[in-house]
Amino acid sequence: MAKEILLNAFNMNCIGHINHGLWTHPRDTSTQYKTLDYWTDLARLLERGLFDGLFIADIVGTYDVYGQSLEVTLKESIQLPVNDPLLLVSAMAAVTKHLGFGLTANLTYEAPYLFARRLSTLDHLSNGRVGWNIVTGYLDSAARAMGLAQQPEHDRRYDQADEYLQVLYKLLEGSWADDAVVADREQRVYARPDKVRKVEHHGEFYKVEGYHLCEPSPQRTPVLFQAGSSPRGLAFAGQHAECVFISGQDQAATRAQVDKVRAAAKAAGRDPQALKVFMGITVIVAPTEEQARAKHAEYLRYASAEAGVAHFASSTGIDFSRYALDEPIGFAKGNAIQSATRQLQESAWTRRRLLEQHALGGRYVTLVGNPEQVAKQLISWIDETGLDGFNLTRTVTPESYEDFIDLVVPELQRRGRYKTAYRHGSLRQKLFDGAQALLPADHPGAAYRHPTPAPTGALHHA
Repeated sequence: MAKEILLNAFNMNCIGHINHGLWTHPRDTSTQYKTLDYWTDLARLLERGLFDGLFIADIVGTYDVYGQSLEVTLKESIQLPVNDPLLLVSAMAAVTKHLGFGLTANLTYEAPYLFARRLSTLDHLSNGRVGWNIVTGYLDSAARAMGLAQQPEHDRRYDQADEYLQVLYKLLEGSWADDAVVADREQRVYARPDKVRKVEHHGEFYKVEGYHLCEPSPQRTPVLFQAGSSPRGLAFAGQHAECVFISGQDQAATRAQVDKVRAAAKAAGRDPQALKVFMGITVIVAPTEEQARAKHAEYLRYASAEAGVAHFASSTGIDFSRYALDEPIGFAKGNAIQSATRQLQESAWTRRRLLEQHALGGRYVTLVGNPEQVAKQLISWIDETGLDGFNLTRTVTPESYEDFIDLVVPELQRRGRYKTAYRHGSLRQKLFDGAQALLPADHPGAAYRHPTPAPTGALHHA
């Protein structure tokens, strides 16, 4: 049976996300990102298109590497200003029933005890439709803003992330038993003291003693997303991630990356096919190929290649503005995104080539064509690489999502490659057909689940 394509809308609580400069397009509404209507309208639109989720990126810090300043970043609004992604969920969940929400939060700057409460709260309010995109950050500007001299070393960030997840599992999975809440009015017992236990964690990075502040939410632990293609990042994904986000430029390299992700899961003792792998992609579609090419040309006139390169500069830690247009860019191992710097190392890049690559403001694979052409290309990427789905970037907002929903979704459905209705249940159940709402038994987080029967013991009052 042909694989059904999974689809997230890729967005951010800001003006410029991936394809920079297009906020200047007269039909773009991204400057309205500060309003609830902007987000609730988007949520309704995506649910009409049967999108699996809205994947909301986030960044802590600012892109100050290019030109050693914020000049281009501020002029083109390169993910600055940027608002909190988690605060959007309640409003969007209220106007939808099925759409999932993948939320990015940087664990380096989030205390696990309080972050666990935020996750449980959102999982309750959305009736189990929340996922967490686990990031450790890569910007020195964020570290300085948070009182550190610089970012922790790359692999050490993952060491800290491993322990962070242990703390979260203990809180989300192990503090409250499934049957802790009885809400017995006659006996005046809301929660049974013998079914709630204290979490005690004394590790290298975290020391936590306390009870999880929330009763169990529908999923307990949200669906876990992660992006990281370094050896250490892949090991982390294999251990913890349920959905992995990768960046690909061609099918052969993407196939190799997907295989590495699945091999990492197998090495961690998990089912490698249980992971869902998504790739970022841009689609420009119109009823005819000629119209799609014209729309692409129109978008190019508003996009900012320089803004895209400025964004990429912070991803690599290299100030590309120092190089002449055709001067080879020197590679030096840094502490930023290793997959980004590896791209520079593996090919002879110049600033001119980077500007050409970022013609649409970003460097994701861009599909341009009529609905049949786009659908065939999307299916080819899935079948040839082993991908499970895509994070669809925005270009002109909300036009690019509307075009995809009205033109591409029906074509994919006609070919039997996209759902015609939502499945019931939580986000985890929708993504993993037939799954339970909770983490699967072979996931390391399940080992922290509150035992049944739970040990007796009083819940001490603060």
